[in-house]
Amino acid sequence: GGFTRTCEAQLLVQTGWAQPVAAERAAIRAAAPRITPLGEDGQLARDAAASSARLPSVAWQAARSALAAGAPVLVQVPRRGYAPSLACGRCRHPARCGNCGGPLASQGGAEVAGCRWCGQLAAGWTCPNCGARALRASIVGARRTAEELGKAFPNTAIRTSGRDGVLATVAAEPALVVATPGAEPIAEGGYGAALLLDGWALLTRPDLRAAEETLRRWANAAALVRPPGDGGTVVVTADVALPVVQALVRWDPAGFAERELAERSELGFPPAVRMASVTGVPAAVDELLGLAQLPADAEVLGPVPVYRPPGQQDQPDQERSLVRVPRSESRALAAALHAALGVRSAKKSPDPVRVEVDPLDLL
Repeated sequence: GGFTRTCEAQLLVQTGWAQPVAAERAAIRAAAPRITPLGEDGQLARDAAASSARLPSVAWQAARSALAAGAPVLVQVPRRGYAPSLACGRCRHPARCGNCGGPLASQGGAEVAGCRWCGQLAAGWTCPNCGARALRASIVGARRTAEELGKAFPNTAIRTSGRDGVLATVAAEPALVVATPGAEPIAEGGYGAALLLDGWALLTRPDLRAAEETLRRWANAAALVRPPGDGGTVVVTADVALPVVQALVRWDPAGFAERELAERSELGFPPAVRMASVTGVPAAVDELLGLAQLPADAEVLGPVPVYRPPGQQDQPDQERSLVRVPRSESRALAAALHAALGVRSAKKSPDPVRVEVDPLDLL
């Protein structure tokens, strides 16, 4: 059970293998909090900068009203840490380590930025693009958010819940609870409001399941808020025109899953089809695909070069091919690739090949 539905679950429902168990719409309306997205005409008329502000006025007002009523406020932030990603303060070019090419991050406002890969400090960092030395946060984490909220809401208790320490519950008293997805504590009597910040960070991930996972995380947080009759409000900082935002506003996860599955079926993406990726040096990929006895209706896409991040330019060039078949040929595809891998192993082929089935993070 859950508040949302994956495309795989929707496929089981459409084929009749599973049956949905859901409440009537009247019960859902009575229990679900009021969802307020950004970009509504009334908001833009009152606050023209609402669509670009990290904490727009509608979110600030919702938090202030809930705190005044004596209720805690949940603030969901997608990223942990202080500033997990930095960029040049002048040209906004991503800040990279001069030693290994890894991304630079900051653990605190007064701390020297360091590399997230090798740990080397970047006290003398200079932008290779424009020569500037100043850094700015391109992504704001939970700790930095808690610091900003402490300035915006003085004399209000600030509590954090994340990897450094997960809270199980919070008392029914005024407080701002900053949590990363999955670490939201349960509030006694429910939260008076929830602020879902930085929706773009969830929706822009290079993952086929990005929108689906975003709706799941938002719904899990919104479910902790009081019903609308008790003043429960959720503010989501994402464009109201996005289908995932509309699904949250209407509290219609089934409709969103149905739409998502239809789009994947039209584009030929899992779970409407079965797909496997084959990654390795060009000669190894060609060898594996040549050995595999693929189904007759298999479609091979690619190969395409595999992106190598800065700091790994000395590694050999790799490429990736995708093999797509109808779901009815899933077993045949897996058996063919498994047999080909076995032949390569018996031949002691020197170059490794990575095979993944339905690689959602690669599409």
